[in-house]
Amino acid sequence: MTPLTIDVCAVLRSAVNQNYGNLLTRDTGMAVRHQIERELAANRGGGITSLDFSSIGLMDYSCADEVVAKLLVLLQDDDLTRGGYVVFRGIGEEHLEVVESVLKHHGLALVCLCEDGSPRVIGRVSEAERRAWEMVRARGKAAPSELADEFGFGEDFVAEVLDELARRRLLRRGLTGFVALDAPDTVQ
Repeated sequence: MTPLTIDVCAVLRSAVNQNYGNLLTRDTGMAVRHQIERELAANRGGGITSLDFSSIGLMDYSCADEVVAKLLVLLQDDDLTRGGYVVFRGIGEEHLEVVESVLKHHGLALVCLCEDGSPRVIGRVSEAERRAWEMVRARGKAAPSELADEFGFGEDFVAEVLDELARRRLLRRGLTGFVALDAPDTVQ
């Protein structure tokens, strides 16, 4: 399955018929989110979609709320991608404070591939969730039994944490464990 990449700047230009790359009003953010929702719904298939913010200049809180937070809520509740996942790319340092603020406000988190290509989870996650995510990320995939000793808690606790990360779409469930979102699709 070929991964889908959505260029948020191209969506912005199409949605509001403007030739700029700034996300600055709630109405603009809503128009962009609605178009992204349509693209996600049209490309159902359970894979990983990348939302590319690398060409976005300025982003205010209202747009981050509309484009990032409300989209994540819809993905968790409505499942626009039928079991799929979204990874955010190109969220630069200039966007990070705004995005993290709205994520924490809504109790959400996302997987972001930073400008240097390194993955990280941003938003509201517990220390146990962050640690488990990092452990799976370092391995590419892992089962609860493989992490329990290093984690320092029982396998049941680790399984609950990993299940929560998968429910929040920060990890994928594979055939033999949990898989990092940036791991190759062949890793199961």
